[in-house]
Amino acid sequence: MITVHHLGISQSERIVWLFEELGIEYKLVNHTRAPMMAPDSLKSVPGNKTGKSPFIEDSDAGITLSESAAICDYITRKYGNGKLVLEPSSPDFSHFMYWFHYANGSFQPAFSLSMIVNLIPDLPEDSMVKHLSQNRLNAALKLMNDRLETNKWLAGDQFTIADIMSVYSATTQRYWGPAVSYKEYPNITRWLKDCAARPGYQRAREKGDPEMKDLIDEDAPETSLLVTDGVNAGHWKK
Repeated sequence: MITVHHLGISQSERIVWLFEELGIEYKLVNHTRAPMMAPDSLKSVPGNKTGKSPFIEDSDAGITLSESAAICDYITRKYGNGKLVLEPSSPDFSHFMYWFHYANGSFQPAFSLSMIVNLIPDLPEDSMVKHLSQNRLNAALKLMNDRLETNKWLAGDQFTIADIMSVYSATTQRYWGPAVSYKEYPNITRWLKDCAARPGYQRAREKGDPEMKDLIDEDAPETSLLVTDGVNAGHWKK
């Protein structure tokens, strides 16, 4: 049995969704932020002293693992039976590999950098650091929007773990920041709605974050959870 430790309103939503899409039996343990950082319940899990989430325990194999991409790779290779991945023989294999690694290699860092920069007090709008972070985020969003203009999913015609890895940054991350609008990126909002319509996505939400309102539309919250006492705030709830 595989145990998935999930922290609410976090990147670990990817792994709950992964298991639901694959239809693999697993045990879900939900953890609540305290009120922003990892709670003691996560730090007390054997092998997880830093309180990482997602974090899985594969009791049959005797291993523990963190990092979203590593878990996606591990689970699909070992238990996925070829689902949610493309083989080297596929004409879209290079696109699959690119977008799978783009998620945490470029896309999420662009959001994280912008989030941090926007928290710096009294930073002028025309400051170099703000300009650079905004340009990096805009470029990342444009690249994805352009890709989705002619492709239903990031890898092409087939839904894969590249999509699972990327959705968090474009949705839930906006509760933390930045408050980016998708009015100029209609293909991203179309893709997000297609992802949200998947039964596996809906089951994952009900099990992992039943109170959370999905951010699949153009507009983002006006206020970051980082400045409103984390999960004690109410604007992230349905």
